[in-house]
Amino acid sequence: MNAWVLRAVALGALTVVLRTLLGFAMVYWPTNGAWMRMLCLVVMVVAVVAWGVLDGRADRRKNVEPEDGADLTMRWLKAGLAGGLGAGLVAWILGFVPKFDLGSNGLLFEMTSGASFIILLIFIPAMIGVAVGRYLVSRGHRKNSGTPADDSVSLNKEHASV
Repeated sequence: MNAWVLRAVALGALTVVLRTLLGFAMVYWPTNGAWMRMLCLVVMVVAVVAWGVLDGRADRRKNVEPEDGADLTMRWLKAGLAGGLGAGLVAWILGFVPKFDLGSNGLLFEMTSGASFIILLIFIPAMIGVAVGRYLVSRGHRKNSGTPADDSVSLNKEHASV
């Protein structure tokens, strides 16, 4: 299975599960909707950022030189597109099931506005996570081995004292 397909299916499913749980919670506790929406948003963003960090770390460990790294941008963009469109379609279909309160959004809304929000909710935090993961591994490499920047600073100090 392609890496982006796994991410799309998992994060699209997470989106649908969170929307379903939020729908049920809004039926039973309608006055607590604001913090429940924020909780679902935080859960989604944390999951995406964590997966992005893992991707970034794995890529930087595999390819120490930044120029040799994998194109994680396209992987996550494809995952966001498929996850957003898939989550919108599944949420629209679940809207026909009795006792499922996912809102009364039509297919056009789910496949355009709803999907674009989910696409951005997957893509942007993932890219932040990838950048953080790559940075953490690069920092660890620099810390464990002397960097050329540190050597040039020491050489400049030696030349300045002469």
